[in-house]
Amino acid sequence: MRQAGILLCVSLLAGLPMMAAGAAAAADAPVDLELVLAVDVSRSMDYEELQVQRDGYVAAFRNSEVIDAINQGVIGSIAVTYVEWAGAFFQQIVIPWRVISGRTDAEAFAAELAAAPLTRERGTSISGGLAFAAGQFDGNQVEGIRRTVDVSGDGANNDGLPVVPTRDELVDKGITINGLPILIRPSRFGGVFDMPDLDVYYEDCVIGGPGAFMLTVDDVDGFEVAIRRKLVLEIAGLPPHLMPAAETFRPPPRVDCLAGEKARSRYFDRFMR
Repeated sequence: MRQAGILLCVSLLAGLPMMAAGAAAAADAPVDLELVLAVDVSRSMDYEELQVQRDGYVAAFRNSEVIDAINQGVIGSIAVTYVEWAGAFFQQIVIPWRVISGRTDAEAFAAELAAAPLTRERGTSISGGLAFAAGQFDGNQVEGIRRTVDVSGDGANNDGLPVVPTRDELVDKGITINGLPILIRPSRFGGVFDMPDLDVYYEDCVIGGPGAFMLTVDDVDGFEVAIRRKLVLEIAGLPPHLMPAAETFRPPPRVDCLAGEKARSRYFDRFMR
């Protein structure tokens, strides 16, 4: 029995290095930023806008300014995933989490994104897109100093849950939401879903968290510049407008945060009955 006990101890001790190696392999990789790019592909975006939007992200990850911002971080790497959203029941991962530590990684991400097919679906559920994006941080095998959702869109939330409670849930988890409202063309649905103050809507109803900010896209030619500038600011952690982490008071919104839902109701009353 004594010999068997000795053999068991030896076996356990011999297995310790393998157990330690396994624990080390399972540890989350440190990065400066965990970034979810949550991109609107609703049908209010025409195919030209979808293509220009996609091209803007592809070009940004090939741009030296973005790559330099990554390299100059405390750790020198970020983790990114690219997801698309539309209605309450449509969200998909286009590019899973990728750690980007330099030009080679960035260009590989850009090439993978450029090769992915374009998608276009019904509905605009910013709340659904945000909730889906927030779930992507769980089990992604990286540990970022900051966690951010970068949400783009050309309309107000008109499907699924209201956007404000969803926004607040993400902020309570320490996730920053930055916005890229697209102010290019009116809705093709006869003005029912037009949001004349979409930039104000995004500022008051969508973005939130430490350092939250937004940049607008006012014309097709401005997509690439806006996306590049936004990524540089997010990666560097130097947004143009800061929202302190300790901020507990939020002034009343200047627009109706349920404007999209009310527009959808009017649309159905007018055309579906």
